[in-house]
Amino acid sequence: WESSNYGVSWTNISDGTLPGSSNSIGAIAVAPSNPDVIYVGTGESDIRGDLITGDGVFRSDDAGKTWHAAGLADTHTISALAVDPKNPDIVYASSMGHVFKGNPERGVFKSTDGGQAWKKVLFVDDNTGAIDLVMDPKNPQVLYAATWQAYRTPWALEDGGPGSGLYKTTDGGAHWREISKNPGYATGLMGRIGVSVVASNPHVVYSIVQAKDGGVFRSDDGGAHWTRVNDNWSLRQRAFYYMSIYADPANADIVYVPQVDARCVTRYGGQ
Repeated sequence: WESSNYGVSWTNISDGTLPGSSNSIGAIAVAPSNPDVIYVGTGESDIRGDLITGDGVFRSDDAGKTWHAAGLADTHTISALAVDPKNPDIVYASSMGHVFKGNPERGVFKSTDGGQAWKKVLFVDDNTGAIDLVMDPKNPQVLYAATWQAYRTPWALEDGGPGSGLYKTTDGGAHWREISKNPGYATGLMGRIGVSVVASNPHVVYSIVQAKDGGVFRSDDGGAHWTRVNDNWSLRQRAFYYMSIYADPANADIVYVPQVDARCVTRYGGQ
């Protein structure tokens, strides 16, 4: 849907024009350098037993009037998209893959030609997908990706394991290092993780972690060190749905956590 009046009214820009058979949209990204270029990723990554699978990424070059397929059809779920701020043809996608069985179509993928071809740049194992992905607003070579070891059956969810973690690249995805093992972060068995970078000060990174000693964590040095700023369990309830976090772009001390009811968490743990 598109609004040109701050959300007062909306126009559907996908029904009847978006190719493919899936009616589930898992991620949207607009190219900062050319807002006519829009990417959408299909498939539901909040993995209920009745989730709707997707059929890849689609791209529009005319602000949603027309669309064409842009690859990754066999991933089934696209959880996030990130577009280079200067080049609309460089795009990253994270995927949970086929959540009802282990498969290699999981992880983080990168395209440098607008979705014509993709390269898998981060992969943990067949049972671990990528659930979140964000780009440093001031340096497109720096990205953070959250992986989630999860397996779905119609009657149960196997949630968490050694594959879950938070990763960082400083060279556009060529190499990654696991920063969830750095001092101050959650320890032990982890499940779903969310991550956000403060646009006005990208050294400040927030992460919300599903774990026994989880909660909201903050780093002031790009993930090298962490401090848990909130351990309220209510922010982590129903974790397979809600473990997302969004930092205010102008104020590094304001961060939002969608939940059963939305919460605003300050740096010092207040709500």
